Parts: sequence; structure tokens; C-alpha cells
Amino acid sequence: MRVVVQRVRGASVRVDGGAIARIDGGLLAYVGISSEDGAEDIDYIASKVTGLRVFEDDEGRMNRSVLDVGGAVLLISQFTLYGDTRKGRRPSYNQAAAPHEAEQMYEELAQRISKLGTPVQTGKFQAKMLVSSENDGPVTILIDSKKEF
Repeated sequence: MRVVVQRVRGASVRVDGGAIARIDGGLLAYVGISSEDGAEDIDYIASKVTGLRVFEDDEGRMNRSVLDVGGAVLLISQFTLYGDTRKGRRPSYNQAAAPHEAEQMYEELAQRISKLGTPVQTGKFQAKMLVSSENDGPVTILIDSKKEF
């Protein structure tokens, strides 16, 4: 499982012209799910996202988590995080999980983050989404449950 996490002052997602989710501050997390992912990957990512210390403390150091600052997570599914561009110019998505498996794991991840104490908003799985955000910092972190980077 791969996640691109951005510290944001606000983020929202629209589908078919209507807003479906919005957070005022916290983390925007794009998640890609591979065909090899399981429950341990969900737990790892949920723990990392909620515990990631990317918010500033009183001394200006990134020492606080989204839990510490009372922020929220906007979770967006993005199978393109498993796009392999090593051959040719068109990405291959062979590593990405099948949609029915990915959707179940995506929902489980959202539930797990919520159970860890962080409010979660989500995009719409397999929909064409328009995601807007105000990246704060900017701070962008890559997380991979298989620790490939």
C-alpha cells in the first residue's frame, strides 16, 4: 500500500460538480492499493498516517501528529500510485489491486484511521474526482507499507 500524504490547511473533493467531502485542516492522503496488500498493510498505513509528526510544535519543529493538532484526514483512492513507467510511455497498473478488492481495503483503511481517533472524510471510489487543497509548507511525505522507499 502506498500513500502520498500532504499537510494541508484545507482540502475538498467534488464529484459530478458537487462537493462530497471537505476538511479544514490536517492531512490529504492519496492511497494506492496493490494486489499483495492485506490487513497488516492497512494497520501499518493507518498508524503511520495518524502518528506522522509533520505539524509544528511551539518551537516551530515538526513534532506533532494530526491527532495532536485535532486535524482530519481526507482519504482519496488513487490506483495510479502503482503506475509502473519503467517500460514505454504508458504506465502499467499490473501491481494495483482489482477494484472490488481495493475498494474493500480502502474502506477498511478509512475505518481504521477513524478508530485511531482521527476524523476521516473520503472521496468516491472509482469516480472521476476534482481534488482541491492548500498544501501547508509545502509538506509532502511518501509512505509504502512494503518499505520500498
